[in-house]
Amino acid sequence: MKYIISIACLLSFFAFAALNAQTLSQKWFDESISFEQRADLLIDAMTLEEKCSQFLSESPAIQRLGVPEYNWWNEALHGIARNGKATIFPQGIAMAATFNPTLIKEVANAISDEGRAKFEVSKSIGNRGMYAGLTYWSPNINIFRDPRWGRGQETYGEDPYLTSKIGIAFVQGLQGNHPKYYKSTACAKHFAVHSGPEALRHSFNVNPSKLDLYETYLPAFEALVTEGNVQGIMGAYNAVYGEPANSSTFLLDDILKKQWGFDGYIVSDCGALGDILKGHKKAKTAEEAAALALLAGVNLNCGWVYGKLKSAVEQGLVTESLINERLKKLFLIRFKLGFFDSDKNNPYTQLGTSVINSDKNKAIALKTAQQSIVLLKNDNNVLPLDKNIKTLYVTGSFAASTDILMANYYGVSPNMVTVLEGITNKVSLGTSVEYRLGVLPFQKNLNPLNWAPKVAKTTNATILVAGISNEIEGEEVDAIASENKGDRNDLKLPQSQIDYIKEISKNKIGPLVLVIGTGSPVSLEDIEPYVDAIVLMWYPGEQGGNAVADILFGDVAPSGHLPITFPKNVNQLPPFDDYSMKGRTYKYMEKEPMYPFGFGLSYGKTEFSNPMGNAKKIKKGQDFSVSVEIKSTSNQNFEDVIQVYLVPEDTKGYLPYYALKAFKRVTLKAGKSEKINFNLANKDFYQTDLNGAKTWIKGNYKIIIANALPSKRSQDLGASKPVEIAVQLI
Repeated sequence: MKYIISIACLLSFFAFAALNAQTLSQKWFDESISFEQRADLLIDAMTLEEKCSQFLSESPAIQRLGVPEYNWWNEALHGIARNGKATIFPQGIAMAATFNPTLIKEVANAISDEGRAKFEVSKSIGNRGMYAGLTYWSPNINIFRDPRWGRGQETYGEDPYLTSKIGIAFVQGLQGNHPKYYKSTACAKHFAVHSGPEALRHSFNVNPSKLDLYETYLPAFEALVTEGNVQGIMGAYNAVYGEPANSSTFLLDDILKKQWGFDGYIVSDCGALGDILKGHKKAKTAEEAAALALLAGVNLNCGWVYGKLKSAVEQGLVTESLINERLKKLFLIRFKLGFFDSDKNNPYTQLGTSVINSDKNKAIALKTAQQSIVLLKNDNNVLPLDKNIKTLYVTGSFAASTDILMANYYGVSPNMVTVLEGITNKVSLGTSVEYRLGVLPFQKNLNPLNWAPKVAKTTNATILVAGISNEIEGEEVDAIASENKGDRNDLKLPQSQIDYIKEISKNKIGPLVLVIGTGSPVSLEDIEPYVDAIVLMWYPGEQGGNAVADILFGDVAPSGHLPITFPKNVNQLPPFDDYSMKGRTYKYMEKEPMYPFGFGLSYGKTEFSNPMGNAKKIKKGQDFSVSVEIKSTSNQNFEDVIQVYLVPEDTKGYLPYYALKAFKRVTLKAGKSEKINFNLANKDFYQTDLNGAKTWIKGNYKIIIANALPSKRSQDLGASKPVEIAVQLI
């Protein structure tokens, strides 16, 4: 045995010595010269075949050059995904509901800490495969234009400004702030004009108006490139203006690179280059499809088409110089992640495994879930409940479910807290808590006998946890309970749950509190009259049960606000496959919604007064500041989200009815007043014209300050009365 170990050690020593000698003779390992020079030196040393092998997301090792195997595909949507133990944070739509970019940057920083630690461990056991790398294909910053889209849960909602602010914070948290190295890299997806239907995504073409393209679909991508320094962009499956997104020189070269100055890498969505050939039929061969994508600017292919790049060069469809140019971007990312440098010089390699699912990160997950929860209804102030309540009934399809916590693109955590567990941990040990599932989530109960509804006759209060889940809404290949490849035909809860809520309501003697898990708007008009309070928890992550209990029993006051409009029903929506923004989102919707954008109640009330602006007339080049007095009329501390909207007197038939221009999460002390200020840059007053240009449009406007969309519907539901300032653009 000793002899065998000695031989193994000797072989290991010689292998290390050989590798060390090799790296000393190869200048791309020289840390004293720039990454640019090192990338050029490495590519110059490669054969054409070796170069072409590196354009697939599963890039093989080139041992003679010291290039290790690397798989680019990894996900970090709301935690490290598909790679074992990790903290599961609330889903993207829930992050947006916090209206707290500072917190979301903290979330992303925790995610990338865990990712770095996991990467080092993966290397140590020889795992360099899928989901083990540091190039995260997150965040999803598509606009959630239609609530039927199953992947809308991944986004930051329907507003480009809010999406931009949350997205920038997420990117900054993932990528870190080191002057030389990236902790990991983010990738903004799916570029562009992409939000379902899932069943058509591989072949549909979108012809958005220039107004919609530049007002709605592109601003978040521009912000993440120009302000967030995002290092990756993923091309969408669909076509735009007749050209597949991954072969569109208009999108990838004219806009992304020339107009915005993007200098990172572009990756296709998985299989999307095959769609150039099969879905959009823009190429006759894989070589032609590969050439179209490479010429447009795609650096990396998740899929198979770039396996034909060498053949495309040999056929004269692309040049080797273009191969070199596109490949350099990929290697610059790998150099900047420190893959070719000594670990001792990169501080991110020192992150130990203790950060993975640490108490600190679980606390961040809890705080994020708390701030994301939206209180939609609270008749007669039935919430918060008393922890010393004598009897309590917890029921519903998802009361004891961990699936409702996770959403999609999730990791694995040993610390999942269901709503039932959170409540049980919160109430007095003397409280009699009874639990029954009561109803199957997506179908009628098979047994006609069911005692569960009658339990509500015997308890002081009932908490019913309903909702949908990732099995109903999600990506086309994952939503196994969806008949629409992950999308929804309507916005209702499953009928079995609707019927159960009504049956419980008939039997209850105390208040009925409805807790809803979802990643998208749910039509509540059929059930809202039957319940006393509605708590929207989204897909709240591993600490979701604790966060919900904190809200229900008043340890934390609710402070989440809707990042998307909740329609009354699907009939209020334009056709799903219509990409015109007319009638969509709070900016253009004419019908009265169930719950407006920006809405969210709390256990206190905010009062606005004394709005003051620094000018009544604003001209080009002039910034604008506004202040307002806010006062808590509550006897407890709580947090609120103060929102600033620009409202035109004349929309001219195409301007948004409302446009969010600023927001701020504030803590209000019980009974106290304070003055808060907002500074609007002159560029905030430019608006998109019918040609897609940012234009100074003269006229009369209102600056409205509120804690929800400043509509009559918001006030009817309990939002504070907004205040306004009249201004004129001259």
